[in-house]
Amino acid sequence: MSVNPLQIKLNNELIDLSTPIVMGIVNATPDSFYKGNRFTSDRAILHCVEKILKHGGTIVDIGGYSTRPSADVPSLDDEVKRVSEAVELILREFPTALISVDTFRSAVVREVVRNYSVAMINDVSGGTLDDLMFETVADLGVAYVLMHMRGTPQTMQNQTQYDDVVSEVLHFLEKRVAQLHLLGVNDIVIDPGFGFAKTVEQNYELLNKLSYFQELNVPVLAGISRKSMLYNLLGTDAEGALNATTAANMIALMNGASILRVHDVKEAMEAIKIYNYTKNNG
Repeated sequence: MSVNPLQIKLNNELIDLSTPIVMGIVNATPDSFYKGNRFTSDRAILHCVEKILKHGGTIVDIGGYSTRPSADVPSLDDEVKRVSEAVELILREFPTALISVDTFRSAVVREVVRNYSVAMINDVSGGTLDDLMFETVADLGVAYVLMHMRGTPQTMQNQTQYDDVVSEVLHFLEKRVAQLHLLGVNDIVIDPGFGFAKTVEQNYELLNKLSYFQELNVPVLAGISRKSMLYNLLGTDAEGALNATTAANMIALMNGASILRVHDVKEAMEAIKIYNYTKNNG
């Protein structure tokens, strides 16, 4: 089967990835690690989405379950309620928005895709935390972000032992891409999972060797925005990590990332513009 890594279908719209695109983050949670994109009011959610779209974001990624290690674990009903209310609100105001739902629970996927125009599922567990995830995505025909993680959000920081982090993450993703293809899922994006069951050093090794992941012949997403791999290195915090995020995003672009998942869309789009100009006029 031939897959074009420079395009992906979202809501029957073919998205060209020959120029990298941006996924903007909307956290419909009270406890996401970065308070700047943590929203619980309708007005705040709509303002965030308006900014994402105004500044050139292609995908709006909505999460109702914070994967911060110390965050509270929402019930299934609470997660469905948070995500459903946010998606409904956004699509009422921005009916053509391309929505991604950030969840690792197949029941959440089935509920929101059945009721709303959701284009993509962003699963931080790569299907490891819900045995029904792959068949659910296949059945519903949505695009899928396959991320690498070990353990759960609560235990992942204790599972950072690798002989070779790049080859082990690559092998995990390769195996699961093959499983998805066998189920008929072709619109797949891979994410090495920066910050999920990796040390600071391992995160930077993955970033430096991100180009290796292009051999899987599917688009690569880099989700580095304001993460601890940046602010711990610099002795700051998530609020002080915008400049570091831009620097890391540029490294990701130079190593083949097709999608940047970010809190700050304007700055990410500026990085892409500079990257494209340099690439095309070098």
